[in-house]
Amino acid sequence: MSASAQAGERIPRRGEVGMDQRLIGRLEASGYVMSGNRHRRADTARVRKDSQGITAEEKRLMLLQNEEVRKKKESQIIADFREMLSRNK
Repeated sequence: MSASAQAGERIPRRGEVGMDQRLIGRLEASGYVMSGNRHRRADTARVRKDSQGITAEEKRLMLLQNEEVRKKKESQIIADFREMLSRNK
């Protein structure tokens, strides 16, 4: 499923797994309603979900970046407290 998302293809839905993209297109053109196209709302949700494809590597990088930001904030707060304590002595 992730391979089709990375290739920019439509992610197959229930009942479409194992079908070629061209076959799905031909079936839809001939009038069959595929499970991913039943309702306009479902179709927009599918498009939104397809565009949200965050890979595990991207997620890991985001977590590392958030951890660094958190550590910088904590060290700044600690430095401010130390400065405040040294001024009050």
